[in-house]
Amino acid sequence: MTAATGSDVAFNADRIAESAARNALLRCWVRETGAHVPETGKLDLPLNVANTAIFADVQYRSPTGHHRFGEVRFDGGGPVNAVALAALMAAEAAAGHAPDPAAVIDLVGRVADSQHRTATHLRERRAASADPVGTSPFLAAEQALVLGHPLHPTPKSRIGWTDREAAAYSPELRGSFQLHWFAADRSVIAGEGGAEALLADFAPEVPDGTVAVPVHPWQAREVRERPGVRDLFAAGLVQDLGTSGAPWYPTASIRTLYRPDAPVMLKFSLALPITNSKRENLRKELLRGAEIDRLLDAGLAGEISAAHPNFSVVRDPAWLTVELPDDPQRENGLELVLRDNPFDPEQRVACVAGLLAERPDAGRSALEAVIEELSERSGEPVEKVAEQWCARYFDELIAPVLWLYREHGLGLEAHQQNTLVSLDAEGWPCGGWYRDNQGYYLSESRIAGLEQFLPGVGVAGDNRVDDAVIDERLGYYIGINNLLGLVGAFGSQGLADERRLLGLLADRLRRFSDLPLARTLVEEKTLRCKANLLTRLDGLDELVGPLETQSVYVDLDNPFVEGDSTA
Repeated sequence: MTAATGSDVAFNADRIAESAARNALLRCWVRETGAHVPETGKLDLPLNVANTAIFADVQYRSPTGHHRFGEVRFDGGGPVNAVALAALMAAEAAAGHAPDPAAVIDLVGRVADSQHRTATHLRERRAASADPVGTSPFLAAEQALVLGHPLHPTPKSRIGWTDREAAAYSPELRGSFQLHWFAADRSVIAGEGGAEALLADFAPEVPDGTVAVPVHPWQAREVRERPGVRDLFAAGLVQDLGTSGAPWYPTASIRTLYRPDAPVMLKFSLALPITNSKRENLRKELLRGAEIDRLLDAGLAGEISAAHPNFSVVRDPAWLTVELPDDPQRENGLELVLRDNPFDPEQRVACVAGLLAERPDAGRSALEAVIEELSERSGEPVEKVAEQWCARYFDELIAPVLWLYREHGLGLEAHQQNTLVSLDAEGWPCGGWYRDNQGYYLSESRIAGLEQFLPGVGVAGDNRVDDAVIDERLGYYIGINNLLGLVGAFGSQGLADERRLLGLLADRLRRFSDLPLARTLVEEKTLRCKANLLTRLDGLDELVGPLETQSVYVDLDNPFVEGDSTA
């Protein structure tokens, strides 16, 4: 169960944030170095560079890596806080592969920043525990990631924001704000998919010959300092209109904004380091989203609907940007993606990461609430309900993604934040969506089949990829982040036996045994796993460079192999 229960007097946001930061670092270190976690007793981590060792009580050992640890102490008994732990781990890792010193300093700073912001999130959410009246189920889940990714060393770092900015722009703090608007001369506007028409209902009036361009308020200040954009303002090709309109709400990604009554969501470029990259839209991603929209329209959407009628793709059909006259293709921070908003405000749909997220501020996660209520209603034990829920989840959300890759060579980067689950009136999974224009992989070996729908697909979007790369990426995003993360949430929150869930999901993966990716997940002794801590220590940006080298990957003992297939 979640760590924070009991009275407000017992609730200590700083203590919970510190524990969450330590736990995230320890989970990352254990996963990425192969350190042994005993079933009971203490985790023992020798630190040869510092000529010491640290120990942590094992409160829960997770087959999927979602362990729970108590306080961390030196071998002499002194406590180790999260910032000190990050510094020790960075020094130890440096002995192995000599990361960039600046990246080491950056990691330690981000750990401290993430911990500070997590404590703020917890305090604010505890003080106003109920969602505001009118909050849609979709938005509630987007705002629920109070602690963040349980296997990332700096899940809530927002270095570059003041506390005042964070209060307005953070989904965890239920932020909302008006859009900032520029008016750009039509001669420097580029886009496709009817972006201007999609913006028309909420855009302000602009001078003749110009186009209204929305920008995130934080972005509006930052982008004006860029030399190319500064020149546009100086030449009178862009004018600042200030803020206007109804408030918008940040979703879990921070830079994608939502309004329940708007037909689209807006995905902005933010030069803000969040988890493993600055969140800026690349031109190829703008083209990719529109290209996938055309691919779906050309017949692929019908194929998906026929095979899996309850699964769909949230499309990114349109984009808009202001081009620099001397270098039109160069990104400048004004790239905007327009994403479909297919959700009725009352529809019970949730980002999977938000549904599973631990909620120390609320006493239990949304997942716990759903499973416990289903158990009470049905009279079935919680563990039995959990197994049935996971089976339906696989059938509604994972099976369609595997089918699409097997049948058409289109891989979806379906990690938990990119996966949306629809729940029926009782709380059972009954459908879902994939979202994110960055995460489409087109198999080079099977591109001919996709070109039957749309000739040339994947060229403009620069996402034709070798099958080995797709298998590695999808193995992590679908197998480890999504499925093992699902199992880890159920187990660490006391809802189910992880090994039984692993066996159940392995049996379902075997239904796709003709797909090499599925066979790897259930047969190989190790899986390739993204190493978030080592990626940060190497100073890598996941959005920069070739797909093959954007992150550090390590080998992970495969939990599916150890699962009970009789579950």
